[in-house]
Amino acid sequence: MASGDDDDPIIEEIDVYLAKSLADKLYLFQYPVRPSTMTYDDVNHLMAKIKPKQQRVELEMAINASSPNYCRSKGEQIALNVDGTTFDETNTYSVKMMDKQTFSSIQATTNTSRYAAAVFRKGELHITPLTGILQMRPSFSYLDKADNKTREREAANEGGDSSQDEAEEDVKAVTVRFARPESEQARQRRIQSYEFLQKKQAEEPWIHLHYHGVKDSRSEHERQYLFCQSVDASENSELVKTPKEYLAMLMPPLAEEKVVKPVGPSNVLSMAQLRTLPLGDQVKTLMKNVKIMPFANLMGLLASGTDSTAVLRCIQQVALLVQGNWVVKSDVLYPKNTCSPHSSVPAEVLCRGRDFVMWRFTLERSVMRKEIAATIKLPPEDVKEFLEHVAVPRVNRGWEFLLPTDAEFIKKHPDVAHRQQMLWLGIQSKLEKVFNFSKEDFMPKNCPQPEPVHVSGEERLKMAQERAHENTSSLQKDLDTKRAGSSVHIKQEPVSDKDDEPMDTTCPPSSSVPNGSVNGYPSTTSPNFDHTNGNTPSPELQDFVTKTFRKHFVLTLNELKRLFNLHLASMPAGWSVFQSVSDHVLQDAMLLCRCKQIMVPFPAQTTAAADEQKVFGLWETGEDFDKHRRLLYELFTKNYRIRRNMLQARLALDFEDVPKADVDRVLKECCISHAGMWYLKGTIQS
Repeated sequence: MASGDDDDPIIEEIDVYLAKSLADKLYLFQYPVRPSTMTYDDVNHLMAKIKPKQQRVELEMAINASSPNYCRSKGEQIALNVDGTTFDETNTYSVKMMDKQTFSSIQATTNTSRYAAAVFRKGELHITPLTGILQMRPSFSYLDKADNKTREREAANEGGDSSQDEAEEDVKAVTVRFARPESEQARQRRIQSYEFLQKKQAEEPWIHLHYHGVKDSRSEHERQYLFCQSVDASENSELVKTPKEYLAMLMPPLAEEKVVKPVGPSNVLSMAQLRTLPLGDQVKTLMKNVKIMPFANLMGLLASGTDSTAVLRCIQQVALLVQGNWVVKSDVLYPKNTCSPHSSVPAEVLCRGRDFVMWRFTLERSVMRKEIAATIKLPPEDVKEFLEHVAVPRVNRGWEFLLPTDAEFIKKHPDVAHRQQMLWLGIQSKLEKVFNFSKEDFMPKNCPQPEPVHVSGEERLKMAQERAHENTSSLQKDLDTKRAGSSVHIKQEPVSDKDDEPMDTTCPPSSSVPNGSVNGYPSTTSPNFDHTNGNTPSPELQDFVTKTFRKHFVLTLNELKRLFNLHLASMPAGWSVFQSVSDHVLQDAMLLCRCKQIMVPFPAQTTAAADEQKVFGLWETGEDFDKHRRLLYELFTKNYRIRRNMLQARLALDFEDVPKADVDRVLKECCISHAGMWYLKGTIQS
């Protein structure tokens, strides 16, 4: 025996037994909000129930209402808020006073395999595995019930005697639609959602239990099951192991991981997993993630020894040749039956727009974003995404192609380059029919550029002075011609030798605002006013806005943009009416179509975006009913929600006797109802 063992001798050996009688039904309750010296052993337990699968337990315990620490008035007030004044069997507090409280459990840990309850008796230690460790905390579900009661009372008071009439008038035709088949990704998101988990938890029924106190005879009987019923070592095989088996339990051997063939790499590519895929899938995955790549770089990413001819055959299926570089095809990025993540434009429309951008780069190195947007007529977010795939912005040069022209690949593979050129000619003919243009409209102006010459600052100044001296006579002649042909006559004043007089800044009383300007800026009614620096709303856009507001009456800027994008997507191919439409152009169109912005005071905690807080309403239609709508808009400038009786009182004040049908009409045209309150369309947050 080693010397270390002599210093630490064994004093006593204790036999350990594993009790299994309560192995699947033994729970440990903890009360973290109460000290251990204040137990609930002597408190009357009124009810107990459990959901075994979820390990949820609820205990209902009585409250000592006669205690000097109990506030009777508060208890009665809570009972009144929860149950109301009526007596019902479903009432939470039957004695009109809060005389009980509920404790609800949460799991302290999900893995209890390392925990057990132990009992020591007569030199023997008996342990029983725990099924769960639960922390019991007070439940405040009665406050939710009181809140629901308050909402129900408010809704009942708001509805009044007209609720039945409104319910009858709200009957509308229902369009039956069949849901699309749910994808696997959507199903996984739904299963992991909070609503789905709450629904699954609610499906398990409660099992009601009988509570027995610590000193009850039934409890004494059940505690005997904490001891092992058989002390035979053969039946406790879990605790009787050979040294080799015990060592294997302490240090289990490493299990070999099965190499699973990946379905497809994630956004972060693993080259080891990528090379397990077929060659076609490798090329497609790389191009889909990189978007644009020279052929030499593609060969470098593939495994060494890969046949270049096979790679060329695969790359032509998923990419197109632009300036000697390979760019992923549009239908690979935007598969059929999908839509834009920015604007919900269908994939077919996105593919046509992106093909046009790629075709333009086959003609020249740089393109202008405004020209692209004016031709394909897609939202600016989608146009920017197309350009970011293959180009970078340059100052004063628009968007330049991302990579230099790969002349070496074109020289080495002339057959592939010729085949791709013929493919682009076919794409060009389709685009010309769709967007109604000709190739000559976008041909680059290949003017010879002179070599840059370095000129000093002094030489530049001298050359500018000589040029100005030479052109003095011609410039004077042009100025005289313009003066003669202009309708504005400039009065020539003789130059005075006297000191300069101060400028008169006072305005004549007859014209308070000269030339229709306010503080130096033209007003919206001035003939010189330009809403968008020359990009005024077209008649077609104004017609769309007018028809849309005649149908909806009230719209947020965000909702109008959504409807406008749907309108663009529904137009026939090649039908180009609208030019590039910005948010400012849309707002100007609304103002020109007799709509006005309603300054709704949204609450501070609102989650509405900036476009959702810009609310516009139809101001003038030529009907007498416009006055009713304007009064409604005025109410919504003071509060973001109103009650029906507020509108009735205001209409009665201005128009005396107002029929109920008029009140219903103005509310249904401009508002939606929720929880007894009325909100302008688009302003309620779900």
